[in-house]
Amino acid sequence: MHHGFCTFQPLSPEEALEEDRLLDSIAWPETPTLPFPLALNQTSDPVHSTFFILPGREGGQWHTGDQLEVVIKMYDSQRHPKKSGGDVIFARLHSPNLGAGVAGRVVDHLNGSYSAVFPLLWEGSAQVEVTVVHPSEAVKVLHKLNSEQPDRIYFNSLFHSGLVSETATCNMCLRPTQQEVCNFTDLYTGEPWFCHKPRKLSCYDRVEHSMGGFKQNVTANEEKLFQNGVNMKVSITASQPASIIVLPTKKGQAPINSTIVNSGPSGYYYWGAWRALSGTIVQQFYTPSAISQCLKGKMVHMYGDSTIRQWFEHLTKVLPGLKEFNLHSNRQVGPFMALDNANDILVMYRCHGPPIRFKNVPTSELQYVANEMDRLKGGPNTVVVIGVWSHFSTFPIEVYIRRLQSIRRAVVRLLSRAPGTVVIIRTANPKKLTLYETLTNSDWYSLQRDKVLRAVFEGLNVHLVDAWEMVIAHHLPHSLHPQPSIINNMINVLLSYICPQKSP
Repeated sequence: MHHGFCTFQPLSPEEALEEDRLLDSIAWPETPTLPFPLALNQTSDPVHSTFFILPGREGGQWHTGDQLEVVIKMYDSQRHPKKSGGDVIFARLHSPNLGAGVAGRVVDHLNGSYSAVFPLLWEGSAQVEVTVVHPSEAVKVLHKLNSEQPDRIYFNSLFHSGLVSETATCNMCLRPTQQEVCNFTDLYTGEPWFCHKPRKLSCYDRVEHSMGGFKQNVTANEEKLFQNGVNMKVSITASQPASIIVLPTKKGQAPINSTIVNSGPSGYYYWGAWRALSGTIVQQFYTPSAISQCLKGKMVHMYGDSTIRQWFEHLTKVLPGLKEFNLHSNRQVGPFMALDNANDILVMYRCHGPPIRFKNVPTSELQYVANEMDRLKGGPNTVVVIGVWSHFSTFPIEVYIRRLQSIRRAVVRLLSRAPGTVVIIRTANPKKLTLYETLTNSDWYSLQRDKVLRAVFEGLNVHLVDAWEMVIAHHLPHSLHPQPSIINNMINVLLSYICPQKSP
């Protein structure tokens, strides 16, 4: 199947229906066509936008168990109210004194106003923070880039035989030329990948994969939509006090609930520790011995991008007995293996197959997650950890949907033959944005993929580490690779799934 010059693997009728549902579920609000030339003073402006807290009970009291609702009004820099939606907005309720924080649910009313809804989960002070990640006009540019320039990040392969070496351009979305093409579509998963055929060497002589570079092709006017401190990741000022005091729940008093959201957050921070609001209780693994005791006798297989590699590196750093076995691998790429013989622990990491923006990946290490999972025996002592999202942001979302469907089929096969296997999936997370990072890995791209990932794995016996909310709810700056205190909390969630607290 082709989408422009992108090649997609064909879908079964059921998966095609699912894809349609997923595309509908993440459809972004329609906004007016961008004028040419672009008038920046008519775009959403965080500086002139504002928010306020809706009144609570009589006397303005708030109690734990209530829901707090915030109204956000967007304006342009000429102080004209916006008449359409589509801005990317994050909201957080937090208390620095209590080390507490929770992500808000943001609702777009499609008329320039938004609501953010928070559950009140702790007593004491609570302060609202609203951030404009992108104005709606910037989203139109980001959407256009993925439709028209899915190859703006390009890849190279090294072909080598004897004394001859050649480099060729590769991609899933490979623009047609007069050159012949090498087809490296995976025989098992059907994942497509192509390279221009080298002039002298054979397609079979491919030895290495690398990210080639980035072709920035936006106008000077469009660039102005992605300015840090101006219209990208900028906090909005409240028109009234942005803080409240939350009182204890009154006996017999019905909580105040919002009618505009039907789901709440997955968890929140309190005294710096992440607490889940449903499902598995998050335990605190304070010591290396507690972590080792949980992982004793386990084989942990980690597959994904550098955000999963970060977890591998964390475990080898905090566990003195977990020694990395030198596989002489590239430190960015892997694969990596660590052993704790005394506790019978094996932890392995392998990066996912293309598209992968790493340098100098031997083609023998370009392995798809689904294929790797099919090689596992599985069982109650096997843990599978998956994190696949960041390297798919420049492609049409259909590419990501198909990759997740492929991985899901492998998960279903694994759980069918070995039901006791623990499968844990890491979601996407927001990051620090520069112009380059935005055009290749914007939080809007990540948000769309995060929604798809949750929907694809819904209903399966898998566990999610909600990195998205764990980063938004925390006071530390956003980063592709979250800071140690956030990683500690993620690892606590991971270990709590592996070693759930036994019922009394």
